[in-house]
Amino acid sequence: MSENCGETWLNGTLYRRFQGRKTPAKWEKKASFMTIEIEVLNGDASWKRTEPLNTAVFGQEIVEKLPWGHIKWAHADLRALIDAPEGGLACHVGIYFRTIDWNGNKIHVGGIGGVMTREDCRGRGYASLALAAAIDTIRANESARFAMLFCEEHNFAFYRARGWEPFEGEIWCEQPDGRIRFDVTAPFVFDIRRAPRQGRIDLCGLPW
Repeated sequence: MSENCGETWLNGTLYRRFQGRKTPAKWEKKASFMTIEIEVLNGDASWKRTEPLNTAVFGQEIVEKLPWGHIKWAHADLRALIDAPEGGLACHVGIYFRTIDWNGNKIHVGGIGGVMTREDCRGRGYASLALAAAIDTIRANESARFAMLFCEEHNFAFYRARGWEPFEGEIWCEQPDGRIRFDVTAPFVFDIRRAPRQGRIDLCGLPW
């Protein structure tokens, strides 16, 4: 049984938020014909549920052909998940929390990564809904100053239409062989309070 913890607006749509004993948070969108639930779960605990979708979208045989296929990525702290009405996981957005270094200043931020939608579920708006729930989750962490993600050029328009702005500075991160400048995908930021647009960011760990 889940307890109704109030309501929240996500991208202009009213959702009911639920707190359950097994799920950190759940959002529910009600329409005349269906209900969409967005669960936010512990990253490690929900990996088994996520793995088949990750294999279908980012399997080794797919990723190894991409410019960033050699990169080692961080594991998500939380995951925003949407199941398809016909069954199975339809959409995933990974949520990360990290204290980074921006121009010598330590700042706590939220990260977005691993955004993926099952091929037969695309075009339904699931990624937009899960992304909005992920941002709401980051915003609820009062110490997070801004959110950050990395994407390829064909996704620029999608994120810009949802309030994300390019970060024009340098990004550094850790890899198994040491610290590197990260430039294989483009950084975007989202204002929780105020995100920087320029400068030098060290992710102080693996990228997401």
